[in-house]
Amino acid sequence: MMPYSESHKLSVLLQYLPALEPIPETNPLITSITHDSRRVKAGSLFVAVSGGSVDGHQFIHHAVSKGAVAVVGTQSQSVGSRVPYIRVRDARKALAILGAAFYDFPARKLTVIGVTGTDGKTTTANLIFEILKTADKRVGMISTVNAIIGDQVADTGFHVTTPESPDVQQYLARMVDAGLSHVVLEATSHGLAQERVAECDFDIAAVTNITHEHLDYHGSYEAYRAAKGLLFTSLAATHTKVGGNFRVAILNRDDQSYEYLHTLVDEPTRQITYGLHASALIRAHSIQSTPEGMAFSVKGPGFQMEAQTQLLGEYNVSNILAAIGITVAGLGVELDAAREGIAALKGIPGRMQPINMGQNFLAIVDFAHTPNALRRALEAARAMTERRVIAVFGSAGLRDREKRRLMAECSAELADLTILTAEDPRTESLDGILNEMIAGAESRGVEEGKNVWRIADRGNAIRFALDKAQPNDIVMICGKGHEQSMCFGEIEYPWDDQIALRAALSEYLGVLGPEMPRLPTS
Repeated sequence: MMPYSESHKLSVLLQYLPALEPIPETNPLITSITHDSRRVKAGSLFVAVSGGSVDGHQFIHHAVSKGAVAVVGTQSQSVGSRVPYIRVRDARKALAILGAAFYDFPARKLTVIGVTGTDGKTTTANLIFEILKTADKRVGMISTVNAIIGDQVADTGFHVTTPESPDVQQYLARMVDAGLSHVVLEATSHGLAQERVAECDFDIAAVTNITHEHLDYHGSYEAYRAAKGLLFTSLAATHTKVGGNFRVAILNRDDQSYEYLHTLVDEPTRQITYGLHASALIRAHSIQSTPEGMAFSVKGPGFQMEAQTQLLGEYNVSNILAAIGITVAGLGVELDAAREGIAALKGIPGRMQPINMGQNFLAIVDFAHTPNALRRALEAARAMTERRVIAVFGSAGLRDREKRRLMAECSAELADLTILTAEDPRTESLDGILNEMIAGAESRGVEEGKNVWRIADRGNAIRFALDKAQPNDIVMICGKGHEQSMCFGEIEYPWDDQIALRAALSEYLGVLGPEMPRLPTS
């Protein structure tokens, strides 16, 4: 990272910021920028962000006591004579601008590829990453799972969200320092709406799909879709780069979001569509699926190729087409590199991940935590066996309530047996959540105790599913995927579905294995 210099003086950073009040005369050296008072250290610039259940203005004095030398906020208030206070209209936008300025606008020195959507973002981002690596590009990645910078891998958090804007800018700056040329960045709806990926100067934007999710935050599907759309409208504002500007939008022609995004994106942005739809520019056909992977043909503008993948589930064909659209059609990557990169991706932790300890049925961990993702996962399982499909999942507390019913209805229709269990109940009643889910399942004609059960403890729910399994069945553990914790109340308890499934399988088979993680329901 670059050393502190005159460019880190407060006055230099503030020149990029539209402040409502005159710039203060004091001009301290800024050593870091944060909106979290717990991360303040000597020389920090603290940005007071209001939102959710916390108002950052309440922590200004705490930040100053810990060493903050300047404060940015939206309220008309004084923090005393010790440090300057700069008032702005939008604190989150200010946080992003200041973070980018602090790190000398690193996104302007990279080719930045943004991937958004409800389901499939991480898989698509990893496919792009593998293809670009195969094409000898110096590529990094910032996903909801981790940040990959050269040989270094940094954890980006327990749960699924885009990192805060100063962290994103720091990752981008580290990539510039490491000599990288490209970065793949997952952009969640929260990350877009909360300006976490502002000042990222995207060159290419892709969407996987936009379905039912996060309506607790956005309020409606239309507002959720509009948040995703911000990634595409940002393309026109991308600064001119030394290597040129691509300005390409990759749209899913099969998805309900297409018509909205198609009309949202104007010139100079170029549009490339993908899917199974007859009018898609990049199409797949002759799909062959096995428990070991898939093979299919791809036809695009001026090219044809055969693709083979170790990924399971025909919905991953769509993710692969998106990756081809970005790399081959968008960036001009050679077909051989795309073919090899797709084949090289063995799988992603918690995404249709088989766990085999010698049992006579297939056990899979998948991240499916939305109605659409669960439907696609169960349909994929159906295509892989002529026997039964057993589903284990829950629905999160303090999140979109409607999806509890929708997911339970989906499983009642597509799975033979359904076990409903805990999945981040937070401060809500787990019993209440399970009651809503049982009601949804029973509305589709299943009967509790016969083909649907509620088992509050997730470890016991997995054990129960394995006990019900017969040869060649498929047991699907859905909803947590790669995540490493589960929230009860306001406490995050260590939890990993992959470890839990291995623990349950070791007990089932009577072999050595990990210990089952313990939750408050244990």
